[in-house]
Amino acid sequence: MSMRHDPEGVHAALSALDQPCYVVRSGDRVGITTRPPLPGDTVLAAASPLPPGRLGSPGFREHHGVRASYMAGAMAGGISGTDLVTSMARAGYLASFGAAGLSEDRIEGALRTLARRLGDTPYACNLIHSPMAPRSERACVDLCLRHNVRCVEASAFVDLTPEVVRYRAAGLRPGPAGGVVVGHRVIAKVSRPEVAERFLRPAPEALLAELVARHDITAEQARLARTVPMADDITVEADSGGHTDRRPLTVLLPAMTSLRDRVARETSGHRHPPSGVRIGAAGALGTPHAVAAAFALGADYVVTGSVNQASVEADTSPAVKELLAQAGLADCTMAPAADMFEQGVTVQVLGRGTLFPGRAGRLYRLYRDHDSLENLPPEERRALEERVLGRPVDEVWADTRDYLAAHHPDQLHRAERDAKHRMALTFRWYLAMSSRWAIAGDAAHAKDWQVWCGPAMGAFNTWAAGSTLEPVDNRHVIAIAHHLMRGAAYLTRVHHLHAGGTRLPSSCTDYRLPPRPADTPRPVPPTQRLSPRLRTAHA
Repeated sequence: MSMRHDPEGVHAALSALDQPCYVVRSGDRVGITTRPPLPGDTVLAAASPLPPGRLGSPGFREHHGVRASYMAGAMAGGISGTDLVTSMARAGYLASFGAAGLSEDRIEGALRTLARRLGDTPYACNLIHSPMAPRSERACVDLCLRHNVRCVEASAFVDLTPEVVRYRAAGLRPGPAGGVVVGHRVIAKVSRPEVAERFLRPAPEALLAELVARHDITAEQARLARTVPMADDITVEADSGGHTDRRPLTVLLPAMTSLRDRVARETSGHRHPPSGVRIGAAGALGTPHAVAAAFALGADYVVTGSVNQASVEADTSPAVKELLAQAGLADCTMAPAADMFEQGVTVQVLGRGTLFPGRAGRLYRLYRDHDSLENLPPEERRALEERVLGRPVDEVWADTRDYLAAHHPDQLHRAERDAKHRMALTFRWYLAMSSRWAIAGDAAHAKDWQVWCGPAMGAFNTWAAGSTLEPVDNRHVIAIAHHLMRGAAYLTRVHHLHAGGTRLPSSCTDYRLPPRPADTPRPVPPTQRLSPRLRTAHA
């Protein structure tokens, strides 16, 4: 049936998310209302109240002590910094501090700040797998334990490591009636079923034995760890910024849910089977349509990332935020990853307004095709110094050598014996610095900025065009969360009515953002502020 009713009235009724709405026939008119039907009205369809806080799993909200099944995921380099985490936490949302790539001093300072500001208010800290720097992974766990961080977001793991197991086990203690109290919550962000399965099961016996032998955990903690899954929540990461397999959420999420259920059946005799592990969705969630679709697929919670990088509270430069605010759906590309450069692993980055992807790709090709810096053809070395590094190769290696001597002497010893490894470390200097230049807004290196970004950013920009969220100065991280979740709830009610055969006016089938204030100037596209050469490259 079609609505023969004022479209504005229909939209208002659907927008009253805390009230039921009824499609009724009264005489020869069909309309929608939030008031209870009157005598003589025929109810043709109805939608239950659906405030945004009801979306997703009540277990996620209860377990983490938050108001919504929504999380702001970690962004490396401290981009999801103390201001962003504090703002989200105080509003009742879970957010993860982006510790990856930061020094121990910076992580410790941030955790001190968060402890002072938030007290017992829930938040998380990112624990990233660091195969090339295991000391960094251990240091992050040490700091989380020292500052009583009760939740970590474990990301980029390809297998369980002693450190993530140590964090999990160190928070276990006996509970009532033979149960286990889990003091350290783990949210594992994965994109591969084999990795998810490791987090769905208890910690491996060999790792527990190693930790007990090192006196990192007690024998009782090891015993308790054999009875609980490694993770409380598994975030299924689809097409996201940074490290990503770019797999579609519609394929990944149902597969991970089925995996969780299979493992739960296999361990049904355990006191704490993984049936209670929640499955969340991340990647390409930049609009209410995408968030509603994730919940419709069965996600217990959603995690946003790229869209928060352009928020007021994000700890990156204003110029990068403006670049992100102008990104389109097709403005992301893949480039070599700094932390796994030698393996050919890539990350998804912004491709518009920067030459970084092409230059980073050139570095990897040189590494792949040559055995050492000394074996580079003269013309290649000259182009490398003039067009990419901006300085002599020997100077870059000297800086790299000094850093390794202070922080990773084992890597330096290897580089002194292995010329190809020395070349990799020299090239990784550029990859590491490029993200720092972007975060700092270093104008002298603007053409080399590395900005992690997924397609959610372009989708968000298209959706926000003409609204109050179009200007970067209005993109507060709480406002982004509020409108994504409220819009998803609105669309879920619309879809419910559609499934029952109700055809709503087309003007009422989408969630409406507040309009952009008339006196707000429109931003100058970042490409107009670039050099003519960069403008040509990215027109």
